[in-house]
Amino acid sequence: MITERKPKNIFTQGPIAATFIADSIQKHATKTNIGGHSIFLGQVRADDINGNKVAAIEYTAYEEMALEKMHQIREDIFAKYPLVCMHVHHSLGKIAAGEVCLFVFTSSAHRKAAIDACTEIVERLKAELPIWGKEVFEDESYQWKENK
Repeated sequence: MITERKPKNIFTQGPIAATFIADSIQKHATKTNIGGHSIFLGQVRADDINGNKVAAIEYTAYEEMALEKMHQIREDIFAKYPLVCMHVHHSLGKIAAGEVCLFVFTSSAHRKAAIDACTEIVERLKAELPIWGKEVFEDESYQWKENK
């Protein structure tokens, strides 16, 4: 049973390291009530936009409001799905193309709840969190990213 569901600081300065992701997964090996995990990794794409190639995305957030919204999303998801745990980490700062900027990890007794919850979390984060991305092109010009 989960006793504390308030989110920790979900923000990571810079890219989310593969070692951090692997360590997060490994820590769950002792939780024998888990039968399924679902993981989503968001990675910065090197899109070509009107002849300009994206070199990085610079993420900024209204952190206090984002943490409040994340708490609401967590409570909604825990009420809807029988999860054992949920972890969400989003990058802030400049993240180069190819680097991971979002890590969502859900765990439950059975796979369907973990998969469905992970999908819903990702969609709600994109739609509801006050996080903005500035696409920085190779020539250092930029445009504000539209979430899709």
